[in-house]
Amino acid sequence: MTPAELASVVLAAAHAVFVERGLDRAALPEHTVVERPRNPEHGDYASTLALQLSKKVGVAPRELAAALADELGRSAGIKSVEIAGPGFLNIRLDAAAAGQLARVIVEAGAEYGRSDRLAGERINLEFVSANPTGPVHIGGVRWAAVGDALSRLLRATGADVGTEYYFNDAGSQIDRFARSLLAAAKGEAAPEDGYGGAYIAEIATEVRARRPEVRTLDDDAAQEVFRVEGVALMFDEIRSSLRDFGVEFDTYFNEKDLHDRGELDLALNRLREQGHLYESEGATWLRTTDFGDDKDRVLRKSNGEWTYFAADCAYYLDKRERGFERVVIMLGADHHGYIGRMKAMAACFGDDPERNLEILIGQLVNLLRDGAPMRMSKRAGTVITLEDLVEAIGVDASRYALARYSSDSPIDIDIELWTRATRDNPVYYVQYVAARTAGVARNAAEVGLVPGDADAFRPELLDHEKENELLKALAEFPAVVTTAAELREPHRVARYLEEGVAASYHRFYDNCRVLPLGDEEVTDLHRARLWLNNATRTVIANGLHLLGVSAPERM
Repeated sequence: MTPAELASVVLAAAHAVFVERGLDRAALPEHTVVERPRNPEHGDYASTLALQLSKKVGVAPRELAAALADELGRSAGIKSVEIAGPGFLNIRLDAAAAGQLARVIVEAGAEYGRSDRLAGERINLEFVSANPTGPVHIGGVRWAAVGDALSRLLRATGADVGTEYYFNDAGSQIDRFARSLLAAAKGEAAPEDGYGGAYIAEIATEVRARRPEVRTLDDDAAQEVFRVEGVALMFDEIRSSLRDFGVEFDTYFNEKDLHDRGELDLALNRLREQGHLYESEGATWLRTTDFGDDKDRVLRKSNGEWTYFAADCAYYLDKRERGFERVVIMLGADHHGYIGRMKAMAACFGDDPERNLEILIGQLVNLLRDGAPMRMSKRAGTVITLEDLVEAIGVDASRYALARYSSDSPIDIDIELWTRATRDNPVYYVQYVAARTAGVARNAAEVGLVPGDADAFRPELLDHEKENELLKALAEFPAVVTTAAELREPHRVARYLEEGVAASYHRFYDNCRVLPLGDEEVTDLHRARLWLNNATRTVIANGLHLLGVSAPERM
């Protein structure tokens, strides 16, 4: 019995009690939940339904809880119900009802854990969006791992998600990038405000090979060639490195397109219609202070140039015009001050900034070697890059390490820890269970032990304490997925896989033998435990998939 099924049983019992006592059935909720008690001795699950309903129907909580307990006690699959405190219901399932979950999980396969909780929501999820002036640095890599995991979680809970990379191919940073390439091609030092690193020389050489005529052009014309070709080469490299990291975007959006299509003027006119623009000192301003910003923002300078914030306004409007009800943007730690102006901008467009716009801030990442932070990339010269991280610990460990922590907390990634083949390496600890469950299934097949037909499965045999503990851990997966999606916290999945599933499986494996010994006859208990083993493999694989991490069959 899954937690959702048990919640339905509790609600059905409440309905029966209300009918019997003539209570107002309008007070009954459409849905309820059951939770695992913090102390396992208090039962398998707990319900607060009696406490929630008592005031609405004028019945004392413990009296209502007693009536619910009597009704639940007659329900199939319920072993016992106890009343605790002011009216909590502590529920124990019988072994057969608890064990059926193994069959449910195996038969559901990749669908186990998925739901329609966020069905109907159209979400635009923008992450990474690093400027094409250099390789993706480790801060951007964190968003690649977290953002991709979040997109998987949102889709697993029914949301219609569009992932997006905002490709900044306009503005002063691109001009500095082009000047740096030109200087490298001429054998000169990088401009004082330019970009260094070996990659600049590599790109300059590639541009000259593609466009040999650039050698004959004057500096202005040559710089334009380096701008166009250099940005294209750099962005191709960024896309390729992200693809190798397992991250693909539905849309790569060019900032330049906003300018070329006149969308900045469109945004300006929309904001003017809303009554939030004014002119001062020859510039056009957006009155964001009306909605809590610390100062008003310039959209168009007195010289006619657009500001970066004007492009942000146009880009937000473009997303909303494409039908996305919620715009989620992931930004680095240095963008915390960005939240107020973006929220105010959404309000200026007439949107609800709490519903239509979410901004998530990610904190810094340090890569440690021998306990000390690594500061310089071999190639980029100034930062640690995606390639540096993957070269150090691999794709799976990188993605897991970056998604394992709440994104609003700084993290240190210790190379020695994350490459260690021991249980203190979190990704190894979880992947080892994936490999061990697959190995148990292979070994079982070799000795003639197969799960058998579902109708012959005897879940009531799974009555060992460690079997029950593992079943309860597996039952929590759908709720973990939903919570992680709703709170935008993929790290909850990683911690659940470690502390819930992997830890419980190791205790089960050490105490409950799945395979027969020697010439021992295969029994229904062996088969039941194989179902539980395979259910664990399913949950581990599904959870790792949500994090973009593989579930190996051998290690």
